[in-house]
Amino acid sequence: MTAEQTAQAPALDPSNGSGRRALLYAILTVLLVVGVLLSAGLGQLAIGPAQVIGSVLRAIGIDNAWAPDELLLEQTLWQIRFPRVMISLLVGALLAVAGAVMQAIFGNPLAEPGVVGVSSGAALGAAGAITLGLTVFGPWSTAVFAFAGGLTATLIVYSSARAKGRTEVVTLLLTGIAVNAFAGAGLALFMFAGNTASREQIIFWQLGSMNGSRWNEVLIVAVVGAIATAAAIRLGPRYDLLALGDRTAAHLGVKVERLRIFSDVIVALLTGVAVAFVGIIAFVGLVIPHLIRMILGPSHRTLIVASLLGGAVLMVYADLLARTVVPAADLPIGLLTSLVGGPFFFWLIRRNRRRAGGWA
Repeated sequence: MTAEQTAQAPALDPSNGSGRRALLYAILTVLLVVGVLLSAGLGQLAIGPAQVIGSVLRAIGIDNAWAPDELLLEQTLWQIRFPRVMISLLVGALLAVAGAVMQAIFGNPLAEPGVVGVSSGAALGAAGAITLGLTVFGPWSTAVFAFAGGLTATLIVYSSARAKGRTEVVTLLLTGIAVNAFAGAGLALFMFAGNTASREQIIFWQLGSMNGSRWNEVLIVAVVGAIATAAAIRLGPRYDLLALGDRTAAHLGVKVERLRIFSDVIVALLTGVAVAFVGIIAFVGLVIPHLIRMILGPSHRTLIVASLLGGAVLMVYADLLARTVVPAADLPIGLLTSLVGGPFFFWLIRRNRRRAGGWA
């Protein structure tokens, strides 16, 4: 067993760290609720937390004195801010789960949809659908082609990085660089060939933004994300066995290659549906699962659930900063996540290199 596999081996005592897990879940839930209230209330038109809560209670049929009386406030909440808040927490959750799954199937904490090119591949598929006017799947067309692009990129990375039963870190990173470069060239080509409207949407994907989110998009992301996330959580125990090594996992009854291929589809679904509506948002799937693993350990079912909450928290607060840090401006959210994720990625590479005594 390699040092990397040993570090990710499942805990022997199932009850170990249960109190820490419950505490982390509670903290993340509180942070998420506070973040939702702040994000829904802050902006050019300030709305108090009590009014936000009152509006939600009235929407579900509970009369209360907190709900705002002004129609403008209600429209601002339900037509602009709530869809944006929901899409931000959903996208953050799905990207974090995708990162946790990728790290499980590659057996390496450096794997992440943005780093290895899966997000760029999904964005390329979505941009192609827009520029070429592909509407064969109706309103789902953009999301379907984003999924196809993400799945293709995932399969390319997987087939290139696996050698002699293990993942080569250098090959993983180099393949990600190549996929990102190719996707960037494809996006530039579609920008050159498309009209003004398609160019604006492609630029939107390259920067990443929650601006203009709508309820129908929230529904699509929620449905697809719930199915893929449920599948990932169900596979958690198998990922624990996979961390012991391919041969050991196979002896314990895990169909290793089938598990990896099915997990590739899960990652493509999660990444594709997120990228299709908000653009490329890097490093969420790298930072969150790694931090959760450091706190709770390597049990993948717990890791995936906690990463879901952590990703949602991170993206809600990142979107809040994107809307409020510069008055009367909406910063690209991909810019903020890269400012945090870039240094973290650099630290993670150096940490792994020191532990392994060189590249593995």
